[in-house]
Amino acid sequence: MALEQFSDVIQRCVKESYSSEDHSVFSIAGRSCIEEGNSVQVLSIVLDEKNQDIVRCMGWNLLPPLIQILLKKEDKNRPHCLAIFNHLLEVCSSTCRPKELLIGLLEQLEQDDPDTIAESLHLLLNPLQKVLLCLGSRKASSLGMTLSSVLDQVAKLPLPHTKEQEEDDVFSLCRCCTDLLVCVRPFVQEARQNLLNNRELKDELRTELLKFCMKTLRHPLLEVQLQDPDTLPLSPLRNFATEILHTLSAIGEPLPRLVYQPLLKKKQVSGFLEEEVRYPKESLASLAHLVFVHHLAADTFPNVFSPVFCLRCNMEHICLLLSRTEQSKIQKALELYEKSLMRVEDGSLPADLMEIKTFLTVPQSLVKVMTICPRHDLRTRGLKVFQMSIDKFNTEAKYHFFQYMLKTSNHSGIEGYIIKNIKNQIDVALQPSHSNTWFEGVHLLPLLHKALSLPDGPETDLLQYLDRVMESLNLLRYLVIRDKVTENQTGIWTELYKIEDTFMKPLRVGLNMSRAHYERELHNTKETKSKAKEESGLSVTVGDEKLPNMTSESQIQALHSALHTFDMIESVLVRIEELTEVKENI
Repeated sequence: MALEQFSDVIQRCVKESYSSEDHSVFSIAGRSCIEEGNSVQVLSIVLDEKNQDIVRCMGWNLLPPLIQILLKKEDKNRPHCLAIFNHLLEVCSSTCRPKELLIGLLEQLEQDDPDTIAESLHLLLNPLQKVLLCLGSRKASSLGMTLSSVLDQVAKLPLPHTKEQEEDDVFSLCRCCTDLLVCVRPFVQEARQNLLNNRELKDELRTELLKFCMKTLRHPLLEVQLQDPDTLPLSPLRNFATEILHTLSAIGEPLPRLVYQPLLKKKQVSGFLEEEVRYPKESLASLAHLVFVHHLAADTFPNVFSPVFCLRCNMEHICLLLSRTEQSKIQKALELYEKSLMRVEDGSLPADLMEIKTFLTVPQSLVKVMTICPRHDLRTRGLKVFQMSIDKFNTEAKYHFFQYMLKTSNHSGIEGYIIKNIKNQIDVALQPSHSNTWFEGVHLLPLLHKALSLPDGPETDLLQYLDRVMESLNLLRYLVIRDKVTENQTGIWTELYKIEDTFMKPLRVGLNMSRAHYERELHNTKETKSKAKEESGLSVTVGDEKLPNMTSESQIQALHSALHTFDMIESVLVRIEELTEVKENI
C-alpha cells in the first residue's frame, strides 16, 4: 500500500505541479516504504533521472528514517538504504539551504545508547563536513555548533581504562576520535591558510577551532589515561591528542604560551571571549600533562625555559588538578608534579618560592591525597612526590617548609613524617663539611620547640598522635646521643630544661593518665565479660561514624594493644631520661 502511494505521488508530481498535500504523502509513504523493507524499490525510484526534480524538492524528508535503518547494522536492507542516503545527500547539498540540512542532520545525531552514538557519528560526520564546506565563508558559527554537538555525544561514550580496551576499541571512542579528526581537518587547513594570508576577518573560524581544542583537552583527554608507546605502539587516543596539539599550533596558538599562560603576560584577544573562557584552566592543565608527561609536541618547546620556571608554571596546573575530586585528575596532577620535579636539581629551589601561593597550597592538597584518597597507589605516589618536593628545596627553604607543615598539616602521620625529615636534615648538618646555619644553633631552636611538643599538653590523645610522638622522641633521642654536651652544635643542651618542661614532663603525665584509664577499662571489661556479650563498654568511631559494638574479646585485645603502645612510648622516654642524666653529669 505504501509503495503504491509513493509511486503514485511521484508519477503525479512528474506530470503536474505539486502541492503541500503531495509533500505530506511523499514523506509518509516514503518513510513507510523504508521501514517496511522496500528499500530496493525506493532506491530505483530516487535514482530515476526523470524523478530528480521531485527528489531535490522533497527527498531530504526521507533522511530521518534512512538514518534509523542505517544505525541497525544487522538490517538486510542497509546497503540499499545507504545508497539512497548518499544519493539524497548529494542532491540535497546542492539544492537545499545548507543550514537547514545541517540542523536536520544534527537532530539525527542526538542518541543515548553508546553503540548507537558511535554509529551515528561514523555515519553523519562526513555528511556534516560536506554541508559545512558548502557554507563558504559563513561557516564559523555553524562549525562551532556542529563540533559542540559532536563532542557532547562523544562525552556519553565510556572511556577505555586498559591497553586491551583501547586496542579492541570496545566502546568505539577511538573510532569516533579518528572520524572527528578527519571531519575537522579541512577547516584547520583553511584556518592555517587564513593565518598565513593575514586574514583577520577569518578569526571567527580560529575561535571556533580553539573552542573545539580546549573542549577536547578537557574531555576525553583529561579523563582518559594515555598508554605509553612501549605499552601500545599504535594508540588512537595518543594520536588524537597529538593531532589536537598540532591543530592548536596550526591556528596560531603556540603551545609554550598556552602551557606557560599562568606566568606569562596575558594576551589581549579581540572578540567576545574573555581569556578564562577562551583558555579554560582545566584544558591548559591537560595540555601541560600531555607535553611534560607524555612528551607530545615536545619538539615545539624552546630550551630557553629553566626547569624552575617550568615548575613554577606547572604548579598552577598541579594545584588546579589536585583540587578536583576525580581520581583520574589527581593521578595526572601527581604525574605532572613528579615529571616537573625530576628536571630540577636537588637542593636548588630557593626559599623565596615559599612566598608563592601554589608552593603552599599544593603540599596541603598532597596531604589530603596521602591521608584520605581511597586508592592506595595514589596515596603511595603522593608520598613519593611529597618527599621529592622536599629534596628539591635548599636548606633555608626546607626549614621554612617544615615550619609551615607542622603548623598547618593537622595530621599526626604527616607531622611525624616532617619531624623525621627534620632529623635527617640535622644529621646532614652535623656531618663534617656540611654545616649550615638553618639546622644548627639559634635558627634550629624554634623548629625544635615546634617538633618537640604535645598538641594538647598532658591531655594529648597519645594513640591518635602516636606517629608524631614517636618521631619526636626519636628526634630527641638522636640529638642527645649525636650532639656532644661540650660541642652543643644544635643547642639541645642549653634548651633541654625547656624541652623537659614543655615535652618530656607533660608526656610522662599523659602516659600515666592514659595507662591508668586503659587499665581501668581493661579491668572493667574483664569483669563484665561473663555478662551479655553484645553489651559493650567500648565503642569505636571512624570518620565520625560509630561502628557496631565490639565483642569482649576484641575489646580486651584493643585495650592490651593500647597498653603495649604506652609501654613502647615509655621505654623510649626512659632511655632519653637516662641519656640526659648521664651526659649532664659528665
